[in-house]
Amino acid sequence: MAENSPLLKGRSTSSESKINDSKLYLAVFSAILGNFSFGYSLVYPSPVLPQLQTPDVDPRLRMGKEQTAWFGSIYTLGAAAGGLGAMLLNDLIGRKLSIMTSGVPSTIGYLLMGGASDFWMLLLGRFLTGVAGGMTAGSIPVYISEISHKRVRGAMGTCPQITAVTGTLSLYALGLVLRWRWLAVVGGVPALLMVVLLVFMPSSPRRLIKLGREQEAEKALRWLRGEHYDTQMEINDIEHSINTQAKVTWSQLATPVYYRPILISVVMRFLQQMTGITPILVFMEPIFAKSKVSLPARYDAAIVGAFRLFAVAVAASLMDRAGRKALLYTSSLLMILSSLTLTIISHTTPCPPGTAPLTLTISHDAIGSALDTSQQTSAGLIPLISTMVFIFGYALGWGPITWLLMSEVLPLVTRGVASGLCVAVSWLTAFALMQAFSHLVEDYSLFVPYLCFTVVCVFCLLFTAVCVPETRGRSLEEIENYFRTGGTFTITRSPSTEQM
Repeated sequence: MAENSPLLKGRSTSSESKINDSKLYLAVFSAILGNFSFGYSLVYPSPVLPQLQTPDVDPRLRMGKEQTAWFGSIYTLGAAAGGLGAMLLNDLIGRKLSIMTSGVPSTIGYLLMGGASDFWMLLLGRFLTGVAGGMTAGSIPVYISEISHKRVRGAMGTCPQITAVTGTLSLYALGLVLRWRWLAVVGGVPALLMVVLLVFMPSSPRRLIKLGREQEAEKALRWLRGEHYDTQMEINDIEHSINTQAKVTWSQLATPVYYRPILISVVMRFLQQMTGITPILVFMEPIFAKSKVSLPARYDAAIVGAFRLFAVAVAASLMDRAGRKALLYTSSLLMILSSLTLTIISHTTPCPPGTAPLTLTISHDAIGSALDTSQQTSAGLIPLISTMVFIFGYALGWGPITWLLMSEVLPLVTRGVASGLCVAVSWLTAFALMQAFSHLVEDYSLFVPYLCFTVVCVFCLLFTAVCVPETRGRSLEEIENYFRTGGTFTITRSPSTEQM
């Protein structure tokens, strides 16, 4: 007679109390060094472009408007390619080796940029670091979710986002004291350190069990959980999850257990980019100029980075307390209110005559003028405050939680491929949006883009309410069962599969 019992409830309480997470933290740290490199490489053009737009730069490296646009956006194409690569490598060679492989294009890319003697070397280096970023984005969240237990998975799942933001802040800080070639040299260090450390870290226990290597899985779990942890209970639960899944066929992808979590993950990554976060961050200074808000570019970047880091840290502390959906609701509401305010301000406040076109070129005269300005009207502060609230709201929920939910809800049998697909969709969307944003602003001012972002944020709120499950405190096996049964986390288990 079958027994209904929540997975890992009651049975494993005494075992869970004996978990030692110190080595798990070491494994997570080793992996998220790839996210540090990702955050660093994403904003690499920020301090580099001003140095490569001066008259005394080698003409073969000097960047005009067209070169600047491609140098900034080609990273997203590389990230999309890296996401597709992760889609194949995650299941072909495993999560850990996929992360380690990303160190190759990252190192080559930084070497090309550090030693560049022509513009094509900068473009190729930027593309390759994007490939590495896409690979890590598609592999690291999956690896972390599969080595973590449910008690800390929420906090561990936000670590990639926190580390990426830290990498961004590090780039901004180093950009104040280092030239662009040395910035490229420093950028290659975290990726190399990541590869070295991961050599000593275990592979995903779930993947090892799926490959029939139970002894290695048991050894990996004991290393991750501590010597006093009863690994057999967790192994039995993982085996039960794997045994209930067969190899997926195209016809089976039409069943809810597969297409619902995949669609949720893909749509969340699409909506995440459509909120406008990437163009807002990339074109921050020109946006402020058009909104009658002037701040020195380097302080702009530092303030934005500090807000993002603070919000992600708050999200990490609340992830397993408030829950995923509560943070997504709060995030959506903050973005709706701030983007609606920006829409109204941009529609009612005409742009000053002679406003510079939306490019990434930094005007040093404008910076000096901004530094001399000691007072701002309250109306002039509204766009700045609204932009910071928007970024805070994004970093509180739709930034880190979309990565975490992707790694939690995707079925084990499709997790590697589907996570790569999600990353590819995300970055292709970012590339298209960045290209469209410049044209929309030039043709219709900021009003139309902000209005579109507001509508998307409303969709984010509705999508969270209707489609996103609450995964707080649930094991990966329980989450899979939710989609298998159409909304029940409790797993029906026969006596033969229970722990003896």
